[in-house]
Amino acid sequence: MTKVIMSDFQSLGLTGRILTSLTKAGYTAPTPIQEQAIPLVIQGRDIVGLAQTGTGKTLAFAAPILDRLSRNASPAPVRGTRVLVLAPTRELAGQIATSFGTYGAGLNLRVVMVCGGAKIGGQIRQLERGAHILVATPGRLIDLMEQRAVSLDKVETLILDEADQMLDLGFIHALRAIAKNVPSKRQTLFFSATMPKAVESLAATFLRNPAEVSVAPPATTAGRIEQRVCFVEQPEKASLLIEKIRDPELRSAIVFTRTKHGADGVVKRLAKADIDSVAIHGNKSQSQREKALEAFKAGRVPILVATDIAARGIHVDALTHVINYDLPDVPEQFVHRIGRTARAGNSGVAISFCSRDERPTLRAIEKLTGLKLAPNGVSLPDEPLRKPGKPQGNRSGNGGGRGGARSGGGYQGQSSGSQSGGSHSGRPHRKGPPGGGANASGQNSQRSSNGAARPRRFKERADA
Repeated sequence: MTKVIMSDFQSLGLTGRILTSLTKAGYTAPTPIQEQAIPLVIQGRDIVGLAQTGTGKTLAFAAPILDRLSRNASPAPVRGTRVLVLAPTRELAGQIATSFGTYGAGLNLRVVMVCGGAKIGGQIRQLERGAHILVATPGRLIDLMEQRAVSLDKVETLILDEADQMLDLGFIHALRAIAKNVPSKRQTLFFSATMPKAVESLAATFLRNPAEVSVAPPATTAGRIEQRVCFVEQPEKASLLIEKIRDPELRSAIVFTRTKHGADGVVKRLAKADIDSVAIHGNKSQSQREKALEAFKAGRVPILVATDIAARGIHVDALTHVINYDLPDVPEQFVHRIGRTARAGNSGVAISFCSRDERPTLRAIEKLTGLKLAPNGVSLPDEPLRKPGKPQGNRSGNGGGRGGARSGGGYQGQSSGSQSGGSHSGRPHRKGPPGGGANASGQNSQRSSNGAARPRRFKERADA
């Protein structure tokens, strides 16, 4: 592993304009991944960069790339690009493109983003002028290549962000097709928070003598995240979620579900409890997803319900909580999910709901991350769940209120060494007209008589 220690951005050798842009954006000192990666990128080395989510990996590759482009100024190649950045989701691609624009302000470099879910005609027109930096999702880039709207023969640097997911089976065929059209003499950069062994061996086929930059063991989580686990029967999850959201310490939260239909169902249940929320997943159009994220980031909607497309590339300042309504099928996704909180030096809370059939998954997550998530005295995966008790308080009926949820999730645990995010004053604005969260997001799905959005079902693209 190559390690380079620098005290500040200026000592990394970046140009004055980039330093000015970083200062204006509030960056004063490099993080460990930036200290180690930036000099190597400037040298032209291939890199595998591994670091926890929220530690500044985008800046670690964007700043030195911008530095090189500004030092070797030339027009953007017509229908081509000098730098190609591939990302697995539209949201991450958008955030990367925005970051390049922020760090490269005043450099007169053209940044273009192309992704699925948007009209391809406008993207073709953008590419006619060429790009210095092209940020793309693989499926849409393949579409543009097939229409001869873009050429990759001028690519000097190929970057895979969230490389583990890019090298997964869902993208590997598209990635190989893209790599065949990129010059073999190039710089290749892989960045991710996790790198499973199977993916690591595959990555070697795209890299030449890479330097490994690792600032923490792969798949570790930020120490500022307080981990909590609630063992709960599956039918009681919705009631428990409502209880957690009504906790005064929760200001904003991303709630992760396993499926698109499940995300829509959670939004319906929250709407009935007068809690504003909005869902994003692969069945939403690009404009719906953008409007939903904008409403959430602006604080107009306090709860975002999402599938794993939101586990990477979404940065929200001061996000207090991440709630795993369903545990992810792939343990590595747990790291990316909870990494949406405790970013940029902040603290946060990650709450995971675990039903009986999810206990083996929880055990796999513990093994991967090295965290002890289950509280002492709870055996995995065979310990029986505590059965729901009688509703408490003034609620009556089927036990769907707070009492039933609390009984279903009777065990709660905190990982050793975790730091509490503390309590917060103020509560997110919950009440509003039925379906207010969906309206705020700009979603146009058909409404049912009770105001909840009906889930739309159609095939999701690989680069959702």
